[in-house]
Amino acid sequence: MFIAIYEFQVRSEASERFRAAWLSVTQTIYRRCGSLGSRLHRAGPQQFVAYAQWPSQSHWESLETGDWTAEEQAASQAMQACLESSKTLHKLEVCDDYLQAAPFVG
Repeated sequence: MFIAIYEFQVRSEASERFRAAWLSVTQTIYRRCGSLGSRLHRAGPQQFVAYAQWPSQSHWESLETGDWTAEEQAASQAMQACLESSKTLHKLEVCDDYLQAAPFVG
């Protein structure tokens, strides 16, 4: 399993637009590109960190957006428009795993 960790610096007043666009883009990547999903974390008022999980690094490297629908591409552009900067902080291979789902509380 492969993990990519990203840092996003979001423009002032764009946090909510960024989060909505990030979710749409992440859902598209999950549906179309074979990712295993992602989590977005707030690291500061305008700073976010995302953790994305992939079956392998080659899956992540082969991410293609060229065949996305106009709506999917618009979400990607909306996300990019919210950013001051973004970067991939880490590319990681999982060596041990004990991440557990939260227990169901009824």
